[in-house]
Amino acid sequence: MKKIIFTQNAPAPIGPYNQAVLKGDTLYTSGQIAIDPATGELITATIEAETEQVMQNMKAVLTAAGMTFENVVKTSIFITDMADFGKINTIYGSYFNEKIAPARETVQVACLPKNVNVEITMIAVL
Repeated sequence: MKKIIFTQNAPAPIGPYNQAVLKGDTLYTSGQIAIDPATGELITATIEAETEQVMQNMKAVLTAAGMTFENVVKTSIFITDMADFGKINTIYGSYFNEKIAPARETVQVACLPKNVNVEITMIAVL
């Protein structure tokens, strides 16, 4: 049986998907972009602010599932400009203990939803 995870502290889904699904001890998150859940506005003034909002959204989803970033075992980062990788990586890295950081890939893509610059997904295990 799967459990649907939802929190008002992260952007509500705008399609036929959920913020996350818990199956057994494993949490599969949908991609998060930089939508401020309080206002519905995109946060894209700087790549740092955008990445920070994405990570805060992901933190809210993890919290709703009773987890933290320490539970994350795998992440996928999608970016529209690899030149932004260093700035994104600095913000992203501040959320993890480097000694137990998850596996990860970072992929440059042509376009992301709402023309944002970064989207992140995670898999976490209790």
